[in-house]
Amino acid sequence: MHICHVITRLIIGGAQENTVLTCRGLVERGHRVTLIAGPETGPEGSLWDQASKAGCDLITVKPLRRAVRPLSDWRARRELRHIFERIHPDVVHTHSSKAGIVGRSAAARAGVPVIIHTIHGMSFNRTQPKSVQMFYRFLERQVARHTSVFVSVADAMTDQAVAAGLAPRDPFVTIRSGMETDRFAPQADLRVRFRRKWGVTDDQVVVGTIARLFENKGYEDIIAAMPSAVARRPKLRFVWIGDGAHRDRYQRQLEAMGFSDHVHMVGLISPDEVASHLNGFDIVLHASRWEGLPRAVVQGLLTEVPAISFDNDGAPEVVIPEETGILVPYGDTQRLADAIVTLAADAELRRTLGRRGRTRCATTFDWHKMVTDLETLYRRLADRRAPGKAAQSTISNPQSTMSN
Repeated sequence: MHICHVITRLIIGGAQENTVLTCRGLVERGHRVTLIAGPETGPEGSLWDQASKAGCDLITVKPLRRAVRPLSDWRARRELRHIFERIHPDVVHTHSSKAGIVGRSAAARAGVPVIIHTIHGMSFNRTQPKSVQMFYRFLERQVARHTSVFVSVADAMTDQAVAAGLAPRDPFVTIRSGMETDRFAPQADLRVRFRRKWGVTDDQVVVGTIARLFENKGYEDIIAAMPSAVARRPKLRFVWIGDGAHRDRYQRQLEAMGFSDHVHMVGLISPDEVASHLNGFDIVLHASRWEGLPRAVVQGLLTEVPAISFDNDGAPEVVIPEETGILVPYGDTQRLADAIVTLAADAELRRTLGRRGRTRCATTFDWHKMVTDLETLYRRLADRRAPGKAAQSTISNPQSTMSN
């Protein structure tokens, strides 16, 4: 089959890593794969090098940008339509909000037989003004009419999309975000190396976060929880991996609070380095205000590092109380501090939760499973589609879920 993936930008991020791995896996299975993206990168880093090694055809659409710009968006849709008409893909599979909206519209106008969209996270969410949420909801409803199937990386994405009236439940299927699970494993030598590099002693507890240093990634809540947590457990150390526009702001805030010595900012690292760095963590802390499925949490659990997370979006599907970590009511920074203290005080509990987490995640989130599930979906849709008809929802919802 000829499968075309479209994503807004190839920065270092969960949706992008998921998409590049999918393209790589499909190429290895003998399919022709085209990956289309806008040119933007940023302080998060770029995945263009990884994409170029995936074996797929790469196309850059210059007008495809993350910001809403009506003229550029129109140009992006026109260019995408011309590309689809030229390369004749059997499937167009879109990712991220902007590419999902203009890409599906362009694919429908070009007569692409199968159009799929993955919801990595909702385009409208609680952090936006109501008017913005309504605008994105309207656009999503319009292009939903052209969507053969929605792929959700977490069941929560399906629930939110159905509740928002994007589509009935039938055209949704959950396929977990895949990752190279065999690269994530606890290694004692790496633990020693990175903790020394970060200036952490053996008796200190490292609470690690992997996320862009930007609003809505939860750093404001983490900072708010620090005074209470550190007052009770002075040996806590926080390690932040990532970069972003708010780095200086957070540094100034930590200095003003007198907590600079408790936080080590690693900065930007390549996706290939994440697995090794996770070995230095004792706890993975995920406080993002919205996110489809927290990949960093899964990767931490694969390294036998237990997790703490707010109970929003897809997090409860991987952070399971008394099994893999502690869930905290969304936005409750005092409970967040309490959870940090609870895990920091009990090494045996951390070991138990971490081991259970690895067992749960090792198969469910393997990228080969993701590619297999997607390939099966593509073939089923292509086989069932009647010639000469617009792409329609044609399958039931065989959920690929994480058992509780």
